Amino acid sequence: MTRYFNRLILPFSAILILGCGATTLISTPIETIDTSPLKIADLSAIEKKNWGHLDLAKDTIPGMSLDKAYKDLIGGKKGQKVIVAVLDAGMDLTHEDLDDVLWVNKGERVGDGKDNDNNGYIDDIHGYNFLGESYNEQLEFARILRLGLGDASMRAKAQAKLDEDYPKALANKEQYEQILQSVKNADAAVKKHLGKTDYTKKEVAGIKSEDQAIQQHVAVLMQMFSFKDTIPEVIKEVTAGVTYFSDQANYNLNKDFNGRTVVGDNPYDITDTKYGNGNPQNRSEDESHGTHVAGIIGAERNNGKGANGVANNVAIMSIRAVPNGDEYDKDIALGIRYAVDNGAKIINGSFGKSFSPKAEWVYDAIKYAASKDVLFIHAAGNDGINLDDPNQPNFPNDAINNGAEIADNVITVGALAPKYGSEMLADFSNYGDINVDVFAPGAEIYSTMPGNKYEFQGGTSMAAPAVAGVAALIRSQYPKLSASQVKKIIMKSGLPIKAKVILGGNAAKVSTLEEISTSGKIVNAYNALIMAQSVSTGKIQL
Repeated sequence: MTRYFNRLILPFSAILILGCGATTLISTPIETIDTSPLKIADLSAIEKKNWGHLDLAKDTIPGMSLDKAYKDLIGGKKGQKVIVAVLDAGMDLTHEDLDDVLWVNKGERVGDGKDNDNNGYIDDIHGYNFLGESYNEQLEFARILRLGLGDASMRAKAQAKLDEDYPKALANKEQYEQILQSVKNADAAVKKHLGKTDYTKKEVAGIKSEDQAIQQHVAVLMQMFSFKDTIPEVIKEVTAGVTYFSDQANYNLNKDFNGRTVVGDNPYDITDTKYGNGNPQNRSEDESHGTHVAGIIGAERNNGKGANGVANNVAIMSIRAVPNGDEYDKDIALGIRYAVDNGAKIINGSFGKSFSPKAEWVYDAIKYAASKDVLFIHAAGNDGINLDDPNQPNFPNDAINNGAEIADNVITVGALAPKYGSEMLADFSNYGDINVDVFAPGAEIYSTMPGNKYEFQGGTSMAAPAVAGVAALIRSQYPKLSASQVKKIIMKSGLPIKAKVILGGNAAKVSTLEEISTSGKIVNAYNALIMAQSVSTGKIQL
């Protein structure tokens, strides 16, 4: 799994350490949007939690016009229920905002240890768990080296990647540990100096002391206040950084680590299918990715709790197949086939990797999904790179070696940030005229977390489920539309923004969405539903 970690603090660590389609559908013409004044004020607390649902013309925020779609187009119409498979890490099946939107396999009896519906999987009530009790895993290129997979060229590329990334992980781990200790020391010293267990930025700024140690601690905290509103938030984020880079060093990039031993299968034998179990529940709070993704798609709407999902009538099928590391091609291929065979109409795949020794298994599964009219939504990845560069692939994709699409049921999604204008493309988002189809809200998205919690997370992993939710809305309201038609509608109905955007966070590198994606557009639910109606009634031919 290509995880995105917010590294805003890292560039300042040295200072810290040294110191201690169709434009006719758009309600506002695109020319007006592109020349309208940019939003200068910070997002309100409500806007931060909901920005992906807002309207660009009304709010000057590049959301998907979802609230407008519900108000003006959907109203109280539920439509048909759509099964959406979340092919991801395990999910908190007991979450207060998800428990009533789970897919239930009515042919299976709970906990009797039998395959009651004869689908090949035992006790799969809400989905299936292809990871067994494993979670921590290597990245694929480390596995290639451990097992000697692929040809000499692949192994050479894998070795070069490991040689580059492993020292960085160790250095970043040490750096974050130093930052964390500096902040904790400063926090403790200032609390003692003020005689308080809590304090504000203003109080820290007002400290006057001849003690050089206190001055240094104040400088550290003031620097941290430029990133977060409170020091506990800083400590939480830096601690997450320590964990992230420790996991890289200990598991992801450790050539000798094997997390698969507890599963009991041969992960490079596609015929070895008798493994896993029927419980896709997350195994720890740290295993939160699938829960967050599921909430973006279908968290119960307007129930007075933490978040509203995009789609209002879905059943979420949980397929646990993405570990803390790179997913196995076998698990993804079998997970796609499981979703298709058990009724999913949309599969969300918020994962990706740069090496895929058995990619053909996944390609065959995607083609199988296409043959059964199932849409596959995939995250573009979080390296801030051009996926059209043959040296920078992200698997799986539907344009092998930048060639023709293998199937017409895949949408690859890049991520937007909430600031319209040149910084609209999330700095971590991958892009590519051939390999990225559309862009959708993906930076700092508020959604469900294990244990009835809610948090902001960012990544193309968050943009993909936003699009999966829009696809579910379309298939719910207009169930006769095919997966291919829904794909085309989402791509053609988006807003074709003309403004140039910064690529990969590098201000010297700019381009237009038209040059860095197939559609050149940002997803718009309002326009998509209007176009879907026209297609379903034969007014528009795709």
